[in-house]
Amino acid sequence: MGLKQFERKLEQLVEGAFAKAFRSGLHPVEVGRRILREMDDNRQVGVRGITAPNHFTVWLSPEDRQRFESLETSLARELTEYAREHARQEGYHFVGGITIEFETDDGMKKGDLFVDAEVDDEGLGLVGSLVLPSGERVSLGDQTTLVGRVDECTVTLDDPKVSRRHAEIRPAGDAYRLIDLSSTNGTEVNGRKVSDQVLTDGDRIRIGDSVLVFEAS
Repeated sequence: MGLKQFERKLEQLVEGAFAKAFRSGLHPVEVGRRILREMDDNRQVGVRGITAPNHFTVWLSPEDRQRFESLETSLARELTEYAREHARQEGYHFVGGITIEFETDDGMKKGDLFVDAEVDDEGLGLVGSLVLPSGERVSLGDQTTLVGRVDECTVTLDDPKVSRRHAEIRPAGDAYRLIDLSSTNGTEVNGRKVSDQVLTDGDRIRIGDSVLVFEAS
């Protein structure tokens, strides 16, 4: 999904019941664009490439904060996806999960906007995530993630084409490795059957009839 499509999703958040409240003043799209600007301005070049900030604090006036309050959870989720897409297009990586929080500054006026951006790796080791067909995101950490048909799996897929213990994703140095566990129907990455594969950002993993997307952030 391109950035324009994400901006359209941000616009859709305030349509209908919230449209009247957002006819004037600060709009969520402006917040998204400011976050991307802060990512660009605060990126750092290191041995692994370009690292972008992953923690953002959005400061709003009391009036704008009140207008945003009813959709902050949905807005933070969409802004996170917006930031991920920008990072993917620019070749940035993150050292931890993306977090976006909203705060009120009593000294700010309606329409004012300030965003703090920082790299936050406190307490985090290797990070990544799997996006399931439902849109749910499963965080990958320092433990092995098991994918299969039985309830004991970390990710359970209700599909007869999926083996009971089909595949696992395990940390391997500074990356994640996908291992097919001798499944009946095999595992594909980007349309190619694999048994042992190091994952890269955006890889599409097909297990049975389900496609899971790996995100290296």
